[in-house]
Amino acid sequence: MKRLYRSRTNKKIFGVCGGLGEYFEMDPTIIRLALLLLIVFAGAGLLAYIIAALVMPIEPMA
Repeated sequence: MKRLYRSRTNKKIFGVCGGLGEYFEMDPTIIRLALLLLIVFAGAGLLAYIIAALVMPIEPMA
């Protein structure tokens, strides 16, 4: 069963985009670009990122 975690290895700030990339099996850069577009055009992307950083657990140590 797949679980959604913040990434420990693929992170720039909190690892949210890296964790989403690992969960959806896609490049985290695409998710980072989408988040940037949400922040610039909608303004809600930053709030969503902060909430995700607070709610998502950190990836357990392997």
